[in-house]
Amino acid sequence: MDRSLLIHVAVLLGLTALAVSAAPAAEPAPDRQAALVHMVRQDCGSCHGMRLAGGLGPDLLPARLADLPDEFLVATILHGRPGTAMPGWQRFVDEDEAGWIVARLKTGFPELP
Repeated sequence: MDRSLLIHVAVLLGLTALAVSAAPAAEPAPDRQAALVHMVRQDCGSCHGMRLAGGLGPDLLPARLADLPDEFLVATILHGRPGTAMPGWQRFVDEDEAGWIVARLKTGFPELP
């Protein structure tokens, strides 16, 4: 992997870790939670599988995510993964919402209502 890409990813992870640890995550309002569930199931599901069990992207099931640091997963949601098909979603979710998504993914993501 290109050294500059590794440095870029490390900086993004560091900045996100600082932001995530600086303040406790706020719980999104119920209507926003429903919108986030819909987004993950539909938009993320288009690559990670509609049941989040894998597809073009890897599965997002609790067993696979359990040992990954929350800060890494939040950074991945917000900034994507350079050199892969994973886009950043920071235009659509903030850090607290990304943290909420990570917490739900690690416990079993809610189904669509």
